[in-house]
Amino acid sequence: MAQSAQAESGPPTAEGPLKRVMGPKLLLLFVVGDILGTGVYALTGQVAGEVGGAAWLPFLVAFSVALLTACSYLELVTKYPRAAGAALYAHKAFGIHLVTFLVMFTVMSSGITSASAASSAFAANFTLGFGLAQDAGLLLAIALLFMGVVAAVNLRGVAEGVGLNVVLTLVELSGLLLVILIGMFAILGGQADFSRVIVFENSEGKSALLAVSAATSLAFFAMVGFEDSVNMAEEVKEPHRIFPRVMLTGLIITAIIYVLISIIAVAIVPVGKLADSATPLVTVVQTAAPGFPIGSLLPFISLFAVGNSALINMMMASRLIYGMSRQGVVPPVLSRVLPTRRTPVAAIAFTTLVSFALIIFISLDPKNPVVGLLGGTTSLLLLAVFAVVNVAVLVLRRDPVAHEHFRTLTVLPVIGAVVCVYLVLPWTSGRDPGQYAIALPLLGLGLVLWLATFLHRRARGYHEVDLDTTTIESVESGRD
Repeated sequence: MAQSAQAESGPPTAEGPLKRVMGPKLLLLFVVGDILGTGVYALTGQVAGEVGGAAWLPFLVAFSVALLTACSYLELVTKYPRAAGAALYAHKAFGIHLVTFLVMFTVMSSGITSASAASSAFAANFTLGFGLAQDAGLLLAIALLFMGVVAAVNLRGVAEGVGLNVVLTLVELSGLLLVILIGMFAILGGQADFSRVIVFENSEGKSALLAVSAATSLAFFAMVGFEDSVNMAEEVKEPHRIFPRVMLTGLIITAIIYVLISIIAVAIVPVGKLADSATPLVTVVQTAAPGFPIGSLLPFISLFAVGNSALINMMMASRLIYGMSRQGVVPPVLSRVLPTRRTPVAAIAFTTLVSFALIIFISLDPKNPVVGLLGGTTSLLLLAVFAVVNVAVLVLRRDPVAHEHFRTLTVLPVIGAVVCVYLVLPWTSGRDPGQYAIALPLLGLGLVLWLATFLHRRARGYHEVDLDTTTIESVESGRD
């Protein structure tokens, strides 16, 4: 699939500002933990609603798309082994200020939509776990209150460490293993109907290709997060050697878990019931082992998974907008910090208000699947970024470096860019139009902020700034 480039000399030996403490095991847990999260806990039913019993297929396709883009990230992160990300690669490849800004703002927007999706999933699992009514007004209130708590924690400041990531990863993984084990117990007891697993159904009358594309767009939300490991590059021992096998192994592990869960879910629960559930994996456990005490823990395990996703995403989004404000590309008011805690209060307020608006706007239509709509919007935004990364890796081939690094086959980023664009375009992806109705205004808001700041600086005679993408992108973290 890929090959290692031979270079003129060995890898750089000079230590950067961060200590290289992560070996392959910790990095693998980081990659797996970043990918696991809201997506599989909340969207398995909606994926099944798009394609019927063949719910495993979109997860498999999403894995293939992620694998193509992962190879591009691997070449770039081993070529430029610094804490960075998509904006840095776009900036190095194209050197266009507006393109770099749009990539950063798109990444930031994906964090807000992902966290907003997680808040709705949190509300659904909270009401189920505590036996409350699944009332639309109550779900909205819990989702908004949850986002308020996330903002408060964000304001106080959170020291995110690899140790905490390991703990939360094990909690999230335990929930998924619980589903698999109880599902296997039910299968061995003769409760499964595997004939449903190969049945392709689509209630909206879409063609098979459009239905799979639409379902893949949702399933891809469960696969994102692998790209965030590039931000650990300065803390990994021998990144040129460790990163390729660890990132690919992490993707394969999560893909196997997702495919197993989707097969078990459809075999145990009828597709219609699964698609209508806001907590599909809880439905699977309750159907497979009704009254089984340990099954009641799953909603609370899900709270950890989606709660952690929301917090990390809102931290990333607020720090990105704060960094852009500090560098004069969005209004300076967004760089204000709390005098005591030194946390970016204005940026946190801005990102939280945007998330409130998204949650309330979508909740006005009770027919809207909030998590699916926001999760699909997240994948839409990130697929657009991934298309840029796949092109950037080809452009940056003209920038050789004097150390060994991973080199993907040229055809892979080409295919990756084409597939990412295919899954972004409305007439090929089969996406819900509501996803574009969310994504485009968010990017429009970014352009308005950028233009207003640009004109203000021009009026005062300031020169255009050169974005320090390394500093800004180093705060990017998990999204799923």
